Amino acid sequence: MVIDELYDRLRRFPDVEAPNLFAVDGADRLLLDEAAPALESAAPGTIVVVDDQYGALTLGAAVRFGAERIRVHQDSVVAERALAANAEREDLTDRYRSCGLDADLLAGARVVLLRLPRSLSALTEIAEIVARHADPEVVVFAGGRDKHISLAMNDVLAASFAEVRASRGRQKSRVLTARRATPGPASYPVRERLDELGLTVVAHGAAFAGPRLDIGTRFLLDFFPRLDFPRNDTDEQIAVDLGCGTGILAAMLARQLPDVRLIATDHSAAAVASAAETAAANGLADRIDTLRDDAASSIAAGSVDLVVCNPPFHIGAAVHTGAAHKMFDAAARILRPGGQMWTVYNRHLDYRPALSGIVGPTRVEGRNRKFTVTRSVRSR
Repeated sequence: MVIDELYDRLRRFPDVEAPNLFAVDGADRLLLDEAAPALESAAPGTIVVVDDQYGALTLGAAVRFGAERIRVHQDSVVAERALAANAEREDLTDRYRSCGLDADLLAGARVVLLRLPRSLSALTEIAEIVARHADPEVVVFAGGRDKHISLAMNDVLAASFAEVRASRGRQKSRVLTARRATPGPASYPVRERLDELGLTVVAHGAAFAGPRLDIGTRFLLDFFPRLDFPRNDTDEQIAVDLGCGTGILAAMLARQLPDVRLIATDHSAAAVASAAETAAANGLADRIDTLRDDAASSIAAGSVDLVVCNPPFHIGAAVHTGAAHKMFDAAARILRPGGQMWTVYNRHLDYRPALSGIVGPTRVEGRNRKFTVTRSVRSR
């Protein structure tokens, strides 16, 4: 089949590629099969795809069903770029356009293909926006791997749709189909005051840890009084919160270093929006620039004095250190000679040798039962 040939050609690039990481899985295939009758009859411009990973849904709908004017939202800029690269290779760039998670994405939508997110909060925000802005007759096909689907996801969808049913499983995957939208008030973004930091945190559904202070970030903050990186002889000192999430580290750095420009960057649209709103909520919008980017790729080489980072230990649903190593490579590229990277990570991962080899001499600043904090100095 033509669709199988397409899937054989899809790549994950620029995301991490490895033998145990794939551009297409059983959930992608089952989603298109479950949605087939709706996709066959859908008019151009009425199909929306949310959180396609690498193009299997968007390009699959274009090739298998002749779909045109598909609107796509991907929280991850890496997934967005992977879809673009695959679409260009297949000469399908004119079949879709990228949108934010908003009314422009969903106005008039009759069919929504959704890769189920890992968090219920992300699913809640997506379901509410679909119910609020799509056509009243919209049908949502939400698929994922069995091990990442919970009964609570049915309840989340049922809060925004009157009818929710689960498909039979296939290839360890399943699809939840939701109909009869029941629009309600928006639950996201949420705001929460962290009294221990004197900080208001704003979080969209897909932002890591939501409005809470995760324990790794809390531990790294304990070491902020030790930040003593050398100042360069230019007019502007720059610090980067790499993988910023809701922007807590960037906000605390902005308070501690009033003469330093802060950049909060993340691959996630939800994270970057959250960080920008967190900065604004604390009167720091003029001090913190937010940037949606793939591992700081658009920040100039050798332009940064300080990087702080709480890297993930998974890629999507797979436990994998590739994302962290990609962030270490990014820090090594953007740091000036003598600049510093402060990193917190799960103690069992032992990133110190990698940091020493990639960024520069690295020493352990502290440990507790779960985490290690290191300081790396960029080699000259």
